[in-house]
Amino acid sequence: MAGRFDPLTRTAVRGGRVGVPAPGRGPGQGGGKQRVWVSDGPLDLGLTLGPLRRGPGDPTFRVAPDGAVWKTARTPDGPATLRITGTGAGTGTGSGSGSGGATATAWGPGADWALDTLPALLGAADDPSAFTARHRLVHASHRRRPGLRLTRTGLVLESLIPTVLEQKVTSDEAYRAWRRLVRQYGEPAPGAAVPEGLHVMPCARTWALIPSWDWHKAGVDAKRSATIVRAARVAARLEEAAAMDLPAAAHRLEAVPGIGPWTSAETLQRSNGAADALTTGDLHLPGIVGYALAGDRDADDAAMLELLAPYAGQRHRAARLILLAGHTPPRRAPRMYRSDIGRI
Repeated sequence: MAGRFDPLTRTAVRGGRVGVPAPGRGPGQGGGKQRVWVSDGPLDLGLTLGPLRRGPGDPTFRVAPDGAVWKTARTPDGPATLRITGTGAGTGTGSGSGSGGATATAWGPGADWALDTLPALLGAADDPSAFTARHRLVHASHRRRPGLRLTRTGLVLESLIPTVLEQKVTSDEAYRAWRRLVRQYGEPAPGAAVPEGLHVMPCARTWALIPSWDWHKAGVDAKRSATIVRAARVAARLEEAAAMDLPAAAHRLEAVPGIGPWTSAETLQRSNGAADALTTGDLHLPGIVGYALAGDRDADDAAMLELLAPYAGQRHRAARLILLAGHTPPRRAPRMYRSDIGRI
């Protein structure tokens, strides 16, 4: 899930949080368009945008030493680059009170679209007040992170493709494949003073035309690559899911062979900001939730759903807060074997 626990590093990843330094002096606008947005509450950029980073070295996401978050997107209007810096109390660390906000500069054909959707990206459509903690651990984790907002990108394929790459492999394998494919088939990010190596992911047509040998070199098996190709061929229909409610959106995504509840939930957590999109079918999450809330490290999906029933409507947020608390069962099995079919 967004914030899924990585058993290899024993840390919360994919939304756990990315470190964002205190804002400093950065590059000028360089011809980019700018927007300032003020949140109605604390805003932690690292927690809010963290789920969008696909591991270290993600070519579509970068945190600069000056505290700026750089993100690229393939918008309906074309490629765009966003540079976002936090402003106001409660920004960056999530420990402040009062309102926060951000200043964003955008470049590229999709700059206007990116700035128009900036508030949703920073959690404006999220309603943290709808959440009530029912367990002491969840309450403590929630209290320590007032700046956590659920991002909503409005872009389905952007989240779906890296999620498919993460099916049934280690995080490192999936991140390596994402980096290789985006750098090889994407395009350099538009804009001035853009960090070196920042790229926009390929368009749907390009994903559909990647030859089998390049999938293989990236370490992606035929099942996952075929799922991505099928999704890319109906990309316009899948993008419509960003405007649907959670059940309808999940149904739309899962109509594509190879996309099940795990993949649809992981995608909609980001594209739709779905607070109730709980990830089921995950290898580790049920045991982590079970151990944190009931001391049951062997909990399955059914037990997890029962434990999180009091959080109906907010189960994704509750699970994410549990992961952020870091209360995980001690390891008792060997690490998952890391394979690389690209070397075969």
